Amino acid sequence: MKAALFREFGPASVLKLEEVPTPKPRAGHVLIKVLASGVNRLEVFLRQGVITRDIALPHVLGSDASGVIAEVGPGVTGFVTGDRVIPMPGYPLDGRDDDTRPLSAAPSYAIGGILRWGTYAQYVEVPARWVVKDSTGLTPAQVATLPMVLVTGVRAVRTVGQVRAGDHVLIQAGAAGTSSFSIQLAKSLGAHVATTVDSEEKAELVRQLGADLVVDVRRDDFVKRVIDWSHGRGADVTIDNLGGTVLQRSIDATRVGGTVVTMGFVTGNEATIQVREFFFAHKTLRGTLMGDLEEFTWGLQQVAQGRIKPVLDRAFVLAEAAQAHELVGANGALGNVVLVNE
Repeated sequence: MKAALFREFGPASVLKLEEVPTPKPRAGHVLIKVLASGVNRLEVFLRQGVITRDIALPHVLGSDASGVIAEVGPGVTGFVTGDRVIPMPGYPLDGRDDDTRPLSAAPSYAIGGILRWGTYAQYVEVPARWVVKDSTGLTPAQVATLPMVLVTGVRAVRTVGQVRAGDHVLIQAGAAGTSSFSIQLAKSLGAHVATTVDSEEKAELVRQLGADLVVDVRRDDFVKRVIDWSHGRGADVTIDNLGGTVLQRSIDATRVGGTVVTMGFVTGNEATIQVREFFFAHKTLRGTLMGDLEEFTWGLQQVAQGRIKPVLDRAFVLAEAAQAHELVGANGALGNVVLVNE
């Protein structure tokens, strides 16, 4: 099979299309023919060696995929060749951890394409337990935008943020992959949504997604705008995928007794917060990673019902993985980017 892999850490150009052995499904596993795979910012960081260099090279990235069952391993039931499927973007590698909740807290939990070869390939082997049938009715490219951003957004907004009807919710970087789903999810739950952008194109996109307040951070102070918008109180819930120096500003934009959910570090892995002001205001800071299978299936149901729509910016062919990484790494994508197998 062909796969887009890298043999050294570095710029996007290290990604090359090469011929590699096609995996054979082991007991309890299925072999999925990948029709399209998603490209996430996490994979840009991994390719650069920013997060970890404890990865055996050469390596195939990718956690998100849409595909069809090509072969089932011994002991697998419930799937037959040709079924349209979507694998979970992360799961425990040790079956003894399968019942851990939250799933991403399991000792052996791993996002796809980090400890094992991922979905930037024509085929991928996945434990059958972590595969769901695709009933969305969407194209493979649209489906490939879903897994990581959907399961992460559902957990951040619905489970951890506990967003309810009538809440004022701030979602940072609204045109980003996870954020574009979080906006739609919060709106579907009946919340009022504010979001931040840094271009007119992104502003137009998030308005189409239903954002009630769009703040262009090049011109406006989002803290002031959000407080004014929420009748002087601040956001009930803030979803922060930026980290760094933005995290304190997200806290500032959140009301007394409000919740800040942190789940990213686009602007930096280290943050300094004003401790006294934080606890004097009875605020809560909650961390989250990716969701459970139940959250994933719930999110896919919302997609199938048309309540949440995929935001596909551009599809590249597998051989263009480097170009896809350049676009995502430069914050040039309006929504999600995918690789399709020709």
